[in-house]
Amino acid sequence: MKKKLLAGAITLLSVATLAACSKGSEGADLISMKGDVITEHQFYEQVKINPSAQQVLLNLTIQKVFEKQYGSEVDDKEIDDIISGEEKQYGENYQRVLSQSGMTLETRKAQIRTSKLVEFAVKKAAEAELTDEAYKKAFESYTPDVTAQIIRLDNEDKAKEVLEKAKASGADFAQLAKDNSTDEKTKANGGEITFDSASTEVPDQVKKAAFALDVNGISDVIIATGTQAYSSQYYIVKLIKKTEKSSNIDDYKEKLKTVILTQKQNDASFVQSIVGKELQAANIKVKDQAFQNIFTQYIGGGDSSSSSSSKE
Repeated sequence: MKKKLLAGAITLLSVATLAACSKGSEGADLISMKGDVITEHQFYEQVKINPSAQQVLLNLTIQKVFEKQYGSEVDDKEIDDIISGEEKQYGENYQRVLSQSGMTLETRKAQIRTSKLVEFAVKKAAEAELTDEAYKKAFESYTPDVTAQIIRLDNEDKAKEVLEKAKASGADFAQLAKDNSTDEKTKANGGEITFDSASTEVPDQVKKAAFALDVNGISDVIIATGTQAYSSQYYIVKLIKKTEKSSNIDDYKEKLKTVILTQKQNDASFVQSIVGKELQAANIKVKDQAFQNIFTQYIGGGDSSSSSSSKE
């Protein structure tokens, strides 16, 4: 819904921009009627206070700033590959999905490109955080690979029923996973999956429970938040194998690097600070008081030198 609003506001702002360029005049007539007209200037004065329009102006500014600074770092092929993946995912419905989101193929490409530009800048900044202290901290909380079998269910009563069967003498956990699990990625293989503390394949609650088990131990029902609509999901875990953690941090250096970078890239405050630094470096100047505060989430209040207004 948000994408739809923002994309719709792009059209409004494109017209509003024309009005802004004709300072001191009403600009061209957009609508005529008996005895009156609606001008570009009148339209602009209404549109510019719309929160969706203000968000679009912020997005356009970020797009231009990051394109100028990092444009050569993002290959168009990368964008095309993402689009191709979406086309395969949605098939003949892709254009309809874009339309329902208020986007065209070109605006979707622009959206992805901006995202990749910001992603590059954040990764570059995150790499500067790869200090010895950061590695040490990541190592202390890191748990190496375990192999487990998981059963995921969408109903708590069903999960309790399956748990009782799983803990019964001689129970075949793999078969229970095949018969009951809603996790399509693992059920065919008896629920088997290998993960470490940095993995994203399973919820944190499940990882924590698995790491606490002894080999062949079975957890109680674990309640975790699902990825779809924040629904609750219920897991049962059986630990198959543990990897003993080495005391040598160098054995995990590459893995820890990924952990540190991923944490930084997923840290909203860190990402926000990087965007803010780039906007400040670009010496952003707001020329209309209506937009004075659109950058405050990144570079402070309206009194900031990078968000000063001017009357022209």
